[in-house]
Amino acid sequence: MTKLSVNINKIATLRNARGGDIPNVVEAAQKIESFGGQGITVHPRPDERHITYKDVRDLAPLLKTEFNIEGNPIAKFINLVLEVKPAQVTLVPDAEDAITSNAGWDTVKNKEFLQDVIKEFKQHGIRTSIFVDPDEEMVKAALETGTDRIELYTESYAVAYANSDKKGVEPYNRCAELAHTLGLGINAGHDLSLDNIHYFQKKVPHLDEVSIGHALIAEALYLGLEDTIKKYRDLLN
Repeated sequence: MTKLSVNINKIATLRNARGGDIPNVVEAAQKIESFGGQGITVHPRPDERHITYKDVRDLAPLLKTEFNIEGNPIAKFINLVLEVKPAQVTLVPDAEDAITSNAGWDTVKNKEFLQDVIKEFKQHGIRTSIFVDPDEEMVKAALETGTDRIELYTESYAVAYANSDKKGVEPYNRCAELAHTLGLGINAGHDLSLDNIHYFQKKVPHLDEVSIGHALIAEALYLGLEDTIKKYRDLLN
């Protein structure tokens, strides 16, 4: 079974646009869990332009499903993760001014850095995942970092699928097979949607978890949050 983790950054973006506390991030996360979401993902950035560090601290003791915190492992982020101790931390090499994540780690060049960070998280019992492009060399080198899982960056698949190019899934299939052979868990995320998720899950084996935020929250504007989560769960299973 592929689990659905819902990224709630966009709910925080909507709240922050007006100020105040509507919509309430914690209430939204709890609703998502009650509607069938199997995890909550947040990606706090240094400028806290959507999810804030306070949100992370508020969410941690109240969630009943897996909590996944994404981010670039700068000192402030590392300290937050070690304080909160989520089920999973996903390391993403995004620049501080990036609008959204736009590349995976070069696990060859950054191997020693990632080894040090991952070792610290694992000493505290936190499962680690690292964001990688669908490149078999990056997957092989990811094993040497000590990570538990990889998260495949799926933007190129989504673009290809939107252009009716079904071959865009093939690198993901190969990387997933390789990662599984190496003993790595496999997550995926970025631009996955109701339109393209079923084909991806059907073609990419051994998929443990997908993390979906922007598309899911946008689709929920038309379909409702509960029905949207149910549709994702149905497509994934």
